[in-house]
Amino acid sequence: MSDHLYFMLQAYNEALKAFEMNEAPVGCVVVYSENIIGRAFNMRNTAKNALCHAEISAIGQACSVMGDWRLEGCRLYVTLEPCAMCAGAIIQARVSEVIYGADNPKAGCAGSILNILSEPRFNHQAVVTRGVMEEECSRLMSSFFKQFRS
Repeated sequence: MSDHLYFMLQAYNEALKAFEMNEAPVGCVVVYSENIIGRAFNMRNTAKNALCHAEISAIGQACSVMGDWRLEGCRLYVTLEPCAMCAGAIIQARVSEVIYGADNPKAGCAGSILNILSEPRFNHQAVVTRGVMEEECSRLMSSFFKQFRS
């Protein structure tokens, strides 16, 4: 199994935890030197906090592990294309690479609506890889919203 698949599976397992808690099933891991240094899943509804996206929480953990706000050399794996807030946090934290599963056509800021992660006017850009475990990530999100609406 390639590194991308292995680490996306770890993010997917985080997303499953969110699904079980009736949260939007988004999971994230941050990797440095092939070690996971941050992992989280969406907790917005549970925490009653708009900032509790998987990426924000995982970045916070990774910064604590690194002892720095800079996450240069880190890869962030997330099951859903990051929103504007998360893409901004990724750029601010200097994450080197973002790998995501499913596109987010209504809020995605890695190319779907905006491309914050590759915006050349910012002082940092992240390399983006799209579509790793795309079917599984999309299916999980669709299942959640189907269940949510019924």
